Formats: sequence, structure tokens, C-alpha cells
Amino acid sequence: MSADDVVKAHANALKEGTERARALAQTLLNVPYGEGDGEKLDVYIPRTDSLDVPLVIYIHGGYWQFLSKEESGFMAVPLVDKGVVVVAVGYDIAPKGNMDLMVSQVRRSVVSVVQQYSHISGLYLCGHSAGAHLAAMVLSTDWSQYSIAPQIKGAFLVSGLYDLLPIQSTYINEPLKMTEEVAIRNSPSTLVPQLKLSSSSCHVVVAVAENDSQEFRKQSQEYYKALEASGLNVTMEDVPNTDHFNIIEQLVDGDYHLTKLLLKMMGRS
Repeated sequence: MSADDVVKAHANALKEGTERARALAQTLLNVPYGEGDGEKLDVYIPRTDSLDVPLVIYIHGGYWQFLSKEESGFMAVPLVDKGVVVVAVGYDIAPKGNMDLMVSQVRRSVVSVVQQYSHISGLYLCGHSAGAHLAAMVLSTDWSQYSIAPQIKGAFLVSGLYDLLPIQSTYINEPLKMTEEVAIRNSPSTLVPQLKLSSSSCHVVVAVAENDSQEFRKQSQEYYKALEASGLNVTMEDVPNTDHFNIIEQLVDGDYHLTKLLLKMMGRS
């Protein structure tokens, strides 16, 4: 398959999973978390009377310039069955949004979710590719500038990028227009001390596909080592027989290794 066909097939797989989730779960769609048109989220709610439920926020990938929350509800298929609330976050992808804005948006979305769902038993994050980068930026937030400091219990960072400098000189940066300064201040690899301050009690899972490209594998391993060296609760998952796309697509399946791991972390296995 050509690169375009691979991305198209990936988007279709996620869209199909999201449509299944919308048929299975109770949903609240296009819930605003800010003033901007793109600042909306979708909530997938399990059919349960219990208020004491875990909630996972999913941040989509797409190199900060593709995909949307409309393809981001797929993991609710197995999770709502287990009594987990899933929130899919929308943000302004490039060229409409720049890196600083996207990071600000996902941070504000997490604050909004915590304010709306204060009764939950635990807050978790999951992000794929660019979404794993954004989730790592959420973990590295100085919450003193916000109205609330979310207590994030666990985070799944799947096939992410944690140092943006290597992509600054590539085609990926054309719509992003990141300067070196912007790339550095939005690189989680430079913010490990802040993550330790803000998210010291969070269990971080850094997951990478066996067949991910060399740069993704290198960055995942280096970020894992940096978190481990800081004394954080971090696990590395090198997922066999997966590539950059199906490592996340398979979260639609309750028997998939990462789905089971996520449910176990939330006490829902």
C-alpha cells in the first residue's frame, strides 16, 4: 500500500470502531470545553448506575494535522462494557492550530473533564503518536496556572514522539511551522522534572510497536529511560506483531494485550 492508502485505511479502521462505539454506548457528543469551534469532546458512557467509575481521555494522533475526535471513540467498544467512561478530545490540528495552541487545548480539556466528572474513581490518559506527545505534555503541566490540578492515575503513551527537534526539518513541520524554540518548549523530553512534580503518582506506560520506525522506537526507549531515571513509576511495553497503526487500532478488541493492560490498571480486568 502507498503511504496515503495506509493512512486512509487507518482512518477508516478508527472510524468504523468509533461508529460501533456510538451504537453501543450512551453518548454526549460535541461537548464544549472552551470557546473555540474545535474545542469539543465526545463522551462515551457505560450503562451503569454507579458513579464510581474510571474515566479515560483519548487524544488522537495524525501528526498534529490529520484525524479528529470523529475517529477517536473506538476504544469505548470494549471499555464501556467494563464500566469505563471514555472521552475523545478534539483539538485544532494544523494549519488552523499551532503546537502551542494544541498543547493548551488538551490541557484545558482535561481540566474541563475533571470539573464535569468530579465523582469518578480515577482519571487516565491514552494517546497515540502525536496524541501520545500531547498526553505527555498534559502530564508535564504546571497546574498552578489552572483552576484545578488533575490527579492522573495512569497514562498510556502509544508510539509517541517526545523530542520534536528531529521533525522540525521534515515535511511534517510544513503546516506546523514550528521554530526551534517552539519545538524545544513542547518536547516532553525536556520537561521530565515538571512531570515529576505534577504527575509523580501516575503510572506511565510507554508502548511502542515492534515494527514502528527507528525514530519512534528510539524516542520511546529514551523517554522511558528518562522517566525511569527520575524514579517515576514507568513501564515499557514493546508490543510484538504490531506496526505504528494497528498498535492502536486493536484497542477496539477486549482481548488485545494493551486493552487488557489498560483495564487491569483501572481495576476493571
